Amino acid sequence: MPVDIDGLSLEELMQLNHRVVERIKMLQAMQAHVDMMAFNLGAKVSFDTEHGRVVGTLVKYNRKTVNVVSDDGRQYRVTPGLLSEVKDVDSASQSDRTQKKKRLR
Repeated sequence: MPVDIDGLSLEELMQLNHRVVERIKMLQAMQAHVDMMAFNLGAKVSFDTEHGRVVGTLVKYNRKTVNVVSDDGRQYRVTPGLLSEVKDVDSASQSDRTQKKKRLR
């Protein structure tokens, strides 16, 4: 249902703007929380920066971001929506080798 804003005074428009901004902030915080809960503390994650891909460990949840410590010890504060889970390559390759051995028997 569209809101007719043409008849609103400057003060009413400013109040409406304030309410809209607060609603947007709340929705963004809710989405950040949902994105954040997709990862456990200690999870291996990656994200892109202007200098390339960073791989690290999620160490802390903040209100809208998470803290990630990269494999080289640097700390980053990252929006959860930018994170990707890193699969354990060693476990996956070990599983692949086990499956191949079973097929060869």
